[in-house]
Amino acid sequence: MPFRDSEPRDPLATRIDAEVRQRLEEAVDYACLEMMVAARRARGLPPPATDNAADRREFERGVLAFLSTLERELALAAPPPARAVPVAAEAGGEVGRLLAVQVTLAKSLPDYWQRFDAARAAWVGDGGLGGRPEPPMDSSGDTRGLLTRLFGRG
Repeated sequence: MPFRDSEPRDPLATRIDAEVRQRLEEAVDYACLEMMVAARRARGLPPPATDNAADRREFERGVLAFLSTLERELALAAPPPARAVPVAAEAGGEVGRLLAVQVTLAKSLPDYWQRFDAARAAWVGDGGLGGRPEPPMDSSGDTRGLLTRLFGRG
């Protein structure tokens, strides 16, 4: 039985997946940076710095937390076939897997971006806590494309 990945892919489908993924990376970057800046401002701290390793680690934790929140909140809205498709880990580990899940959801939910925006607003509004008692991430201050630079996607 051949592996699913060994089958030839439609070049248009591959390109669409790449475009959706890039848009998702940018939207996730923005949401995480927005939350970090808001959390810093609320605590009277300076904004995150691009060259600060602690800020960078905090940003990475925020990306993972936000993508996990999106998976929990949006996967239930997906039609059963999209929910049933397992998404294997890819380059970037868990973040790569979670992004792949979001690509699948973005292609299957007609109102995906409205749901994304609602989840982003709620997540930023509660400081990225998702109702948990842990403190929000410190911060990391890279803008657009940080996921690509961190995880070698491009």
